Amino acid sequence: MSFTLAIVGRPNVGKSTLFNRLVGKRLALVDDQPGVTRDLREGEARLGDLRFTVIDTAGLEEATDESLQGRMRRLTERAVEMADVCLFLIDARAGVTPTDEVFADILRRKNAHVLVGCNKAEGRAAEGGVVEAWSLGLGDPIPLSAEHGEGMSDLLGALMPVVDEISLNKADESPEIEVTVEEGEEAPEEWRPTKKKPLQVAVVGRPNAGKSTLINAILGEDRLLTGPEAGITRDSISLALDWDGVPTRIFDTAGMRKRAKVQEKLEKLSVSDGLRAVKFAEVVVVLLDAAIPFEQQDLRIADLAEREGRAVVVAVNKWDLEPEKQAKLKGLRVAFEKLLPQLKGAPLVTVSAKTGRGLDRLQQAVVKAHEVWNRRVTTAKLNDWLISMLEQHPPPAPGGRRIRLRYMTQAKTRPPGFVVMCSHPDKLPESYKRYLVNGLREDFDMPGTPIRLYFRGQGDANPYKNKTKSTPSRLRKHLGKKPLGD
Repeated sequence: MSFTLAIVGRPNVGKSTLFNRLVGKRLALVDDQPGVTRDLREGEARLGDLRFTVIDTAGLEEATDESLQGRMRRLTERAVEMADVCLFLIDARAGVTPTDEVFADILRRKNAHVLVGCNKAEGRAAEGGVVEAWSLGLGDPIPLSAEHGEGMSDLLGALMPVVDEISLNKADESPEIEVTVEEGEEAPEEWRPTKKKPLQVAVVGRPNAGKSTLINAILGEDRLLTGPEAGITRDSISLALDWDGVPTRIFDTAGMRKRAKVQEKLEKLSVSDGLRAVKFAEVVVVLLDAAIPFEQQDLRIADLAEREGRAVVVAVNKWDLEPEKQAKLKGLRVAFEKLLPQLKGAPLVTVSAKTGRGLDRLQQAVVKAHEVWNRRVTTAKLNDWLISMLEQHPPPAPGGRRIRLRYMTQAKTRPPGFVVMCSHPDKLPESYKRYLVNGLREDFDMPGTPIRLYFRGQGDANPYKNKTKSTPSRLRKHLGKKPLGD
């Protein structure tokens, strides 16, 4: 089970030294001068049998203005909100300072799982500081020496019960995908969003497309750090809200840049964090900048969401700055159809995160995309539809012998998945598969959602033997005589 541990504390208490020890590499700069770490840094950590992501944060300063220290503090607080566990590190030799007490109070409010580590605890000079740490009211202090590797087994022992609790919560948050379905007209009631199982939405896009500003507008408050600089968001943050009556959890992700432009290891980790957010989502909102839409990276992001089998909504931001709206919208729709044929019909919504215009249409598009993602079509309707599609455009006849499509059924939802039994499935061209997928989208009102269509061979056996009552009459006629398309 994977989880995230954030190491937080005053500057120069040894956070980066502990980070390096947990990841087993010298990834973080270490110096006696405070403030060397100015941003978040992630690494894959190992402690005993545990594997987890560890975040090295900037030293918590009491600054709250727009200075560098103030912005560093806000980033660190966001890391605290994101992390599953926080390890609050103090200097055991210096003891508990007034600043430590201030930050202990912040941690109590922002994270449910906080451990206290007393670093530099080697030697008798640190004993008093370990005792003082009890006054923080955050549980048993853990004496550590990041430099010498002491206390790691105690840290492991403190993490184990917390990890067990986190694993139960994460199991509840993970969306169910590729769900096997039984005969029925609609998605079962349990797929309707509830407070316990909210609609999970990831907002993804290139840096500075306005993702955090958009989520702030949806929330109606400034919960996320924004600014003109690209890449302010360096991690994925999930926020729960009631979005126009629909229980929703939104993931704000770090901007995904072209791989060649991601030089810092931190940015590479931010991209992978965004990919994880897509995997936790049910609906992915791909946010474009109206001034520079559908760049190569936008297309890759949308394609990633489709390949992961998530419902997709495309939102074009900064629409308030667009002078020729009608002409621009027409061009966007043409480009969308051409560049993303695999998402044909997906909602394309224009919004302004700055002014709040279009947020109601975005919410409606997200809810509709979620409904389509759960869509269920009965076998009888599917086979009537299949006969009609075959009559309009029969499959090809490689080698002079036509491929026979015998019957069709839906096997999964989330996203919709269908199985067609046929002869020579390996010889069916991609163009004919696209013809059927596009027909499913249009005739069963499934725009934009990923559709999985599988073809399986079955020889000449009648799949509806002993099931004549459930077989469409037109299909029974053809199966009883000569299979359609022969």
